[in-house]
Amino acid sequence: MQHHSELYHDALHLLDQLIATPSVSRNEDATADVLMRFLLEYGVGEVHRLHNNVWVQAALWDDHHPTLLLNSHHDTVPPSACYTRDPHMPAHEDGRVYGLGSNDAGASVVSLVAAFRHFYQAHLPFNLLLAITAEEEITGLQGIRALLPTLGRIDMGIVGEPTSLQAALGERGLVVLDGVTHGLQGHAARNEGINALYLALDDINALRQFKFDKQSSLLGDIKVSVTQINAGTKHNVVPATCQFVADVRTTDAYTNEETVRLLQAAMRHSTLTPRSTRIRASSLHASHPLAQAASVLHINSFVSPTTSDMSQMPFPTLKLGPGDSARSHTANEWVAEADVANGIDTYIRFISELTNFF
Repeated sequence: MQHHSELYHDALHLLDQLIATPSVSRNEDATADVLMRFLLEYGVGEVHRLHNNVWVQAALWDDHHPTLLLNSHHDTVPPSACYTRDPHMPAHEDGRVYGLGSNDAGASVVSLVAAFRHFYQAHLPFNLLLAITAEEEITGLQGIRALLPTLGRIDMGIVGEPTSLQAALGERGLVVLDGVTHGLQGHAARNEGINALYLALDDINALRQFKFDKQSSLLGDIKVSVTQINAGTKHNVVPATCQFVADVRTTDAYTNEETVRLLQAAMRHSTLTPRSTRIRASSLHASHPLAQAASVLHINSFVSPTTSDMSQMPFPTLKLGPGDSARSHTANEWVAEADVANGIDTYIRFISELTNFF
C-alpha cells in the first residue's frame, strides 16, 4: 500500500494538471487524457474509457463480492467573468491551491484516486471500482448515466463532492415544471375575454398550498416554488396565455413521475410539463454500512441542499469529499492543500472502517 505522504504529493501534482487543462462540461477530452495517463503511469492496471468517463477496477476483483463505486467528476462550469487570476494557472499560495475546478470537484477526484491506489492491491470484502466521470455539472447524457450500464452490478457508492468532509446521507431530487394556462384574448376596456393570468394565479396558489400525504423520514417535505411567470403583450389586452415555471425539490417519498402526476391533478386550468424527471432524490438509511461507517468515525452527517450524480445512481450512495460547497462556481476558486491531505486520509479511513461491516 502507498504511504500517505507519497499519495498526497502525487495528488497535488494531478490536481495541478487538472486545473491547467480546460474541462467545461461536454469538452472534457483533455482532462480524460490526463487521468488516463496518470493512472497508467502509476500502475493501476487496465484503464478504461467511455466518452470522457475514465474507470478502472482494483486488482483483486472477485465477482462474488459486492462492489463499492468511488466516483467524482472532472468537468467544470465555465469560469466566472469575475476572475482576477488565470483560472487555468494552478497557484499554490498560503496553503491554498487556486484554479478552476480545484474545489469542485478536483480535490475529491485526486483524493479518491489516491485512496484507490492505496487499496489497489488490498484484500477487501468488496470490490473497488474507480470512475471519474464527465458532464456532472449539466447532468449530461454522456456522463455517469451513459457509463453505469457498462460497469455491471454496483452495490453502493461514495460520491466525491465538496462537503467539508461531512457525510451527505441524502439529497433532494429536482423537477422543473413548465406551466401553461390558456384563456381568451379580449379588450381590457370592454372587459372582454378570459384572463389567462388570473386562471394561472389560481393554479399557482394551488401549488403554493399543496400538501403531499407522505413525507420522507430523511428529506422531509417536497418543496414546490413558482419562480417565473410571463403573460400579456399590451396593457389594454387581456392575455390569452400565461406561462410559469415551478421548481420542485423532490424526495424519496414519491417518484418524480408520481410527484408530477399529483401536482397536475391539483391544476384546474394549467398544464404542467416536466423538463426532465431523471434528477432523483437520494436517501441512505441509517442502518446501511455506508452510514454506519460514517457514524463510527464520528463524521457529521447532513442532507445536502445541492444535487449531484447521486441522483443518477440506483443504489445506496453517500456524498463525501474535501472542499467547501460554498466556494463552488465562484471566481478565484480555491481549495486548501490541507483539505486534500485530509480528504485522502478520510477516504482511506472510511474504506478501512467499511470492511468491518462485510
